[in-house]
Amino acid sequence: MRSGGKVEVSEFTTILLPQPLVYRIYLPPCYDEQPELYYPVLYLIHGQTYADTQWDRLGVPEVADRLIAAGEVSPFIVVMPRDRVWLEPTEDNFGLAMEQSLIPWVDEHYRTIPEREYRAVGGLSRGGAWAIHLGLSHPELFSAVGLHSGFVFHSDVQPVHLWLYNLPEGLLPRIYMDIADADRPEIVQSATWLEELLTRYDVPHEWHIFAGEHEEAYWKAHVEDYLRWYSQEWGR
Repeated sequence: MRSGGKVEVSEFTTILLPQPLVYRIYLPPCYDEQPELYYPVLYLIHGQTYADTQWDRLGVPEVADRLIAAGEVSPFIVVMPRDRVWLEPTEDNFGLAMEQSLIPWVDEHYRTIPEREYRAVGGLSRGGAWAIHLGLSHPELFSAVGLHSGFVFHSDVQPVHLWLYNLPEGLLPRIYMDIADADRPEIVQSATWLEELLTRYDVPHEWHIFAGEHEEAYWKAHVEDYLRWYSQEWGR
């Protein structure tokens, strides 16, 4: 019998999407044993052609269990939603559904701390594009944003300037970007452009280039780094 946290699969309907929004949710080991506790939430978005199973397959629940059991991070919830459409945000309501439906749903049905300081969003590849889209267009929702081999949507190239220019000083999110040194050229170009733009607008961020390629072996090797970074300001 597994002594760590648990992963549940659920779904709900929203008028923003033609099909139910499916999500996997990791609940930490103490979730059932200590019903008085409320938890930070990390939203992790998968890459293109994949589904909500990807982050689970990369070992997020197991790594979270280990870090929590060792007392190295505070317990937190991880929500892994499924994006079914591979279009730009102007044509895909997934981002709107996360903002207007999924976050309120999770806050209502699970014991979350429903405050910006305790909510983060991250993603790999296309999921990273969603993370920066959501994190910069709605800085009031997320205190930390992570892009792992991520890029910027074509339809966000112009808006991202405005989002960065208008970022309120009190709502600057923590931003983490990493990419493989042998990643796909178009992704390297987009990620580098974004990093230079963050620097130009004086937005603090971390920028890492690690050995590897645009593949699951690379992301799996860095899952622990990601989870430590997202949770580092949630206390112990």
